[in-house]
Amino acid sequence: MASHLEFEQWVPFPVERVFGFFSNPENLPLIMPADSGTKVVQLNRLAPQLGAPGIVEGKAAGGGSMIVTSFRVFPFLPLRAQWIARITEFEWNHYFADVQDKGPFKRWRHRHEFHSEMRGGVAGTRVRDVIDYEVGWGILGAIANALFVRRQMRRTFTQRQQVLPKLLS
Repeated sequence: MASHLEFEQWVPFPVERVFGFFSNPENLPLIMPADSGTKVVQLNRLAPQLGAPGIVEGKAAGGGSMIVTSFRVFPFLPLRAQWIARITEFEWNHYFADVQDKGPFKRWRHRHEFHSEMRGGVAGTRVRDVIDYEVGWGILGAIANALFVRRQMRRTFTQRQQVLPKLLS
């Protein structure tokens, strides 16, 4: 059964800085819960096309990049799983999307969107995550999603919202 989640956060930093942080896969472990023990174990980074003058490439992973991560399936156990993701879409300072090539889900697509936005006279960036996924495993997967998976994803994004402003400072 397909599932859909959206998360949104505003941070008081320019879109170029926020996009630069998120588009560098090496920062992924920093925004994941510590008990997941997330590690980037392999990175095949393809440089994005430089579309606009003045954009600094940095360590961004453009379309076609592959990221292999390892994480704890259950925080209290040493068992680790591997996740292979591929960047399928990329537009500087606007969005990028990744899909799962191999991992815990039957299907996974995550679009990261970035929009310049003023709030209370302060220039910042609205970060929006749109996730479409399918756990698989029929009724067992639906139960796991209801009891564990959806809750874990909400916890992950709540934790990210707490640490992101500090990481961008």
